[in-house]
Amino acid sequence: MSASAAHTQSPKNGVAVLVPDDLAPNQSSRIYHPKMHFSQLLLSALALLATQGVPGDAVAVPKAKRNDSTVARYTTTQFASDPKARAAALATIRAGFTYGPAVAGGPYYPSGILGKAKAAADLASLQTDLTAEEVLTAEDSAAAIAGNLSGKYDGLKTLEDYTLLYDSEWTKTLPKGPAPGILTNYTQDLLFSMERLSTSPYAIRRLNPTSDALAFEVDDSVVTKVAGATLRQLLGAGRLFYADHSDQAKLSRTDVYAPACDAYFFIDEASGNFLPLAIRTGVGANLVYTPEDEDEDWLLAKIMYNVNDFWFAQWNHLAQTHEVIQIVWMAAIRTVSASHPVYALLDRLMFEVFSIQPLASTVLFVEGGAVDEIFGYKGTAAQDYATARYKDSSGAFRANYFLSDLESRGLINPSVGPELSHFPFYEDAAVIHSAIRAFVASFVASYYHSDSDVEADSELQAWAREANGPAEVIDFPETIASAEALVDVLTHMAHLASTAHHTVNTNELLSVSSTLPFHPPALYSPVPTTKGSHGSNASSSSSSSSSSALVDFLPPLDKVVTQLTFAGLFARPLLADTNRTLLHMFDDEEMLARMNAETRAAAVTFKGTMQAFSNEVGARSFGPDGLSQGMPFLWQALDPSVVPYSVTT
Repeated sequence: MSASAAHTQSPKNGVAVLVPDDLAPNQSSRIYHPKMHFSQLLLSALALLATQGVPGDAVAVPKAKRNDSTVARYTTTQFASDPKARAAALATIRAGFTYGPAVAGGPYYPSGILGKAKAAADLASLQTDLTAEEVLTAEDSAAAIAGNLSGKYDGLKTLEDYTLLYDSEWTKTLPKGPAPGILTNYTQDLLFSMERLSTSPYAIRRLNPTSDALAFEVDDSVVTKVAGATLRQLLGAGRLFYADHSDQAKLSRTDVYAPACDAYFFIDEASGNFLPLAIRTGVGANLVYTPEDEDEDWLLAKIMYNVNDFWFAQWNHLAQTHEVIQIVWMAAIRTVSASHPVYALLDRLMFEVFSIQPLASTVLFVEGGAVDEIFGYKGTAAQDYATARYKDSSGAFRANYFLSDLESRGLINPSVGPELSHFPFYEDAAVIHSAIRAFVASFVASYYHSDSDVEADSELQAWAREANGPAEVIDFPETIASAEALVDVLTHMAHLASTAHHTVNTNELLSVSSTLPFHPPALYSPVPTTKGSHGSNASSSSSSSSSSALVDFLPPLDKVVTQLTFAGLFARPLLADTNRTLLHMFDDEEMLARMNAETRAAAVTFKGTMQAFSNEVGARSFGPDGLSQGMPFLWQALDPSVVPYSVTT
């Protein structure tokens, strides 16, 4: 069948699907190729915005423009050339930029004439990115369909067949292919466990023997075989770690399946490696799997855990990054003049921030949308889950400062137990975080010569009051009373918009965390109630491989194409090596021209540091032991020359 031998269906949510008119032999279901028409989605999102605020307000879609200030130089409040005019301009903004109801859950969303106009401008800017990305995903998914029709994937009968999906396919949205090692080494326990310290580092925590109880029991004889000590001995030594996705058992399911796993990991005393110890399914018979089980059972357990971790990572990131910076930025817009250097810096970092929630509402969470199509739980459940994450823990501003969060979970500077021998997320993010903080510290010091200068800036103090008052930001500083406090706030905003986000989303989503066969977003057979039960193929002849038995739990080709197409829409390969990358986070000529010489010099230093780090990340390879950063795959998700400096869809 040619790529043109198809017709289009358009469901109510605005997502058009390309339906091939022919099917490959042995392919029993129709293949849907999701093709996002973002001009339609923008209209849907704008219609959603029009429901916010005063009825009859016009929503303009101007050319995306960042800072509307026309001053020659940015100034702090104390040095405003015309304080009365500056205050009057802020009063106008406060009247027109208001707090509307949440969109797609989480905190407030912009409303009022000015609020809706700013949100519409962000959506228009994002449309440009997504329209270009749509072309790439259309080509990639068409190539995957063609590969299926040629018989290349052999009907996805084995795990190995799934790896063929990446053999000359998905090359437009993923030019360098999946992360080296992720398709060849996925059965290794070390790969599975180290994903918790790299691609998805926000669920894992070290158990503290003085304050934490064991979540579930595992037979001592089994634990000793795996870890050389009992569960309680590991706990007492500070070498036991835990990740909990059991709360997913309460979510509304789609017509496929999902477990609700929790799991133990441990630091091996002999090797120092961070390894998996046990996985509990959390549903049905609530089976506990360990590396001592049969290979097929243990691999299935890891796949089941990945189903839950995939869900957690995506909706937690929405709460932890998008929603937090959205509401903090809203508070700043209403209290800090566009002529203020802090506003200018935030405006640079908050590029397209207000575009995300409307698209989440109209594309991801809507009935029949992307979540319903791909995951084991419904889109409405995803919105509720993200909102719960925001309110319960991920929305806390100071508690989630980069180093504070990692320390609170015992991942760095532990009060008990050994340090992790390798922690790739921390190792890479720390370089970027340190460089961001150095820039921000220079920036703040150049405008404020003392803590009393910071405290005397009425706009900064109004920002803190607004955040703690009408905006209802969780855990924001009550006052910004020192240079260090301001550095903390601005550094965290930059961190959330870049390293925290891109670790689990953007290009990483397609290159690692949604790669198949190891990372399905749902199961296509029920969670087993007994071990050795591997779907409908379990009773097949002994000549059938365990690989083909496990395939029953994996998505069929139509769902694969849907999954990878949507993942491709989150990628940003076209931004690599452009001025939109992290390398250029502060490298904005218009902004820097209105700032002081010290800030311009700091921006040059930051860019040089990021270029050196990019060179290091790009040159990574496997060592003689077959590992990179202690992992059997190459992790390059935070390459500053590749990832954007701001959040993306």
